[in-house]
Amino acid sequence: MNLLGKGITRWYKWIIVLWVMIAGVFAYFATDLPNILGGDGFRTDGQFEKVNDELTDSFHFPESSILLLMEKQDSQSAEGFHASIKKTIESIENLDVTSSIQSPLQDEKLLKDDVAYAVLSFDQSDITDETNEIKALMKDNPGQSLTGASIISSDINKASQDDLKRAELIGLPFALIVLLFAFGSVVASIVPLIIGVVTVVTAFGILALIGGSMELSVFLLNVVPMIGLALSIDFSLLFINRYREELATRSIPEAIHTTIQTAGRSIIFSAVCVFIGLGAMLLIEIDIFQTIAIGGMVVVMLAVVSALSLLPSVLLLLGKSINKWMLIKQKKNGHGKWRVFAGFVMKRPVILALLALFVLVIGILPVRSMKLAIPDTETLPATFESRQAMDTIQEEFKTDKGSTVYVIAKRENGWTTKAGLEDLNELLSDFSQESDVTSVDSIFKATNIDSPEKLLEAIQQPDSKEKIDPALNQLIQGDKTLIPVHLSLDSSSSAAQELVNEWSHKEWSHPLQFGGQVKFNQEIFDEIYQKVGLCLFIILGSTYLILMIAFRSIIIPLKAILMNIISLTSTFGILVWIFQGGHFGIPESDIALVLPVLVFSLVFGLSMDYEVFLISRIHEIYQETGDNTRSTIEGLASTSKIITSAALIMIVITGAFAFTGVMPVKQIGVGIAIAIFIDATIVRMILVPSLMMLLGDWNWWMPFMKKERQVVKVHKAS
Repeated sequence: MNLLGKGITRWYKWIIVLWVMIAGVFAYFATDLPNILGGDGFRTDGQFEKVNDELTDSFHFPESSILLLMEKQDSQSAEGFHASIKKTIESIENLDVTSSIQSPLQDEKLLKDDVAYAVLSFDQSDITDETNEIKALMKDNPGQSLTGASIISSDINKASQDDLKRAELIGLPFALIVLLFAFGSVVASIVPLIIGVVTVVTAFGILALIGGSMELSVFLLNVVPMIGLALSIDFSLLFINRYREELATRSIPEAIHTTIQTAGRSIIFSAVCVFIGLGAMLLIEIDIFQTIAIGGMVVVMLAVVSALSLLPSVLLLLGKSINKWMLIKQKKNGHGKWRVFAGFVMKRPVILALLALFVLVIGILPVRSMKLAIPDTETLPATFESRQAMDTIQEEFKTDKGSTVYVIAKRENGWTTKAGLEDLNELLSDFSQESDVTSVDSIFKATNIDSPEKLLEAIQQPDSKEKIDPALNQLIQGDKTLIPVHLSLDSSSSAAQELVNEWSHKEWSHPLQFGGQVKFNQEIFDEIYQKVGLCLFIILGSTYLILMIAFRSIIIPLKAILMNIISLTSTFGILVWIFQGGHFGIPESDIALVLPVLVFSLVFGLSMDYEVFLISRIHEIYQETGDNTRSTIEGLASTSKIITSAALIMIVITGAFAFTGVMPVKQIGVGIAIAIFIDATIVRMILVPSLMMLLGDWNWWMPFMKKERQVVKVHKAS
């Protein structure tokens, strides 16, 4: 840190020039990021993906498909409605962009009196151009709209871009107001915002380059600015606050040098905790966790580098002008009220600690009813046409009821022999016996031939084989056969996932692979549940070691971890009450599956920001005085204002995403804001001083480290 301080004070102008060049270059690439991002990120390499590939490669399933909703207009007769459907389908066929169209005029299951939908299939996964052509064709057709996975994904991207603009318009002005109250000076308040914007823009540019070689989730567009702005502004706030304190008694270079060695050290420890929390998510092999982890780690790294290079360089360039344009006069001794509050808490540590824990436990209670779900169409705001169309199709045609498991069975000698058909019949019987299975499709059902003997005879006779060839080609390819198994259970239900998981681990007479939405959900949930324990172990263990090394105590990091776990669990309970309960005008919705892991990983590190800053100051004073009570009171008094300001900034930056439309982003923003509020108030202001008082000198206990060493330091310092 000493060499860093000397280097910055000497080369600060060149550092600013370098940062301007870096930001300019990456800003150019950053503009492409929204176009590079795609999909919700819920993908994992498992059996579902393999079966999906097999369905498209061997069994002629389309690479992608969209749904065309057609609603009867009041001015249309029944014949006129049917005529408009026919005209639209023919017009789309004439475009020659689809591989097939399942028309409601040919399939009665897709048609009702006043509403119908068609399934448009494609042989390629990227159908952006094709979709645009169809939309252009439909623009003058009232009552017609497109929906489906690719349409919804595109709309989520658009909604995310709109949400980011809205969140910035809300969050940044409020952050500026908080900074003005913290610093009083317009110049000092603007600097953190500049550092935050430079950090996020540079991160976007780097991620755009990374996106050229791997698929990145669209949710990065909101999560990265949320983390980057909040963390950069927080780091800048802590750094500038300490710098201005040092500036009162030292020269500008000396003040920068001291600030880098003190506040800079705290920033590095805090960032390492956040970095580890995000890095632990890489263990979960699901794209959304991987990409958010990468995006978060990139922006955290840039936040630290900018806070310890660009920020001090800007402060050196500004010199005394950092205090220019004072709008709010700062009190010379503004710690009096905080000192009184700290004394009040430490005189009543037991009562206040129990009261704080009681409040947190009340928040924890709703956690028991938490329902986790993979985001679907409800991710989008209800104002989007694709969301409305999908809701209409599901409501009218009950497409969201029940589910289908696609089973691919392999037999070494094929399935069209007598033994093969008999084996297949036994396999179908095994599936049919399950109480949750409503029906099983197979070559027997497709050909209306119910016995292996009769089907074998039909296959062996040229005339009859010609008639059943379409069914054979659809359901049997070489040594593999496709068996669609229909369940009465919804694909999102735990019962359906448990059933397909049981089938996947069962010993069958022939090798089976399972696919479909149920299998997809089961693999996603299993991957998280199987890896989350290891993630928590890494986060908790590494955080404990970092704090133990930083403060030379085994008690302080243990307290910090326990308090964080309790406060975060309380946060999750409050989120369940808000979102699942539909409070504050928010539509009822399940909790996004990514939220617990993501918020825990982020906030656990972010809250350490305040823990490190507060305990660092207490530790400094304790080393000077050897008095635990005095050091706690003085440490709390001197840091409470800045911690409160930092927390407010974090709350307004992340909480601004509460006003966005994409539900998972809204939940993440609200979750982080609530967690930071609890941490900065109940934990930092009440529990920390109460427990510091109750434990006394035991706070600083470290085995194999003699306390006399600290006493020697005390005498030297005094």
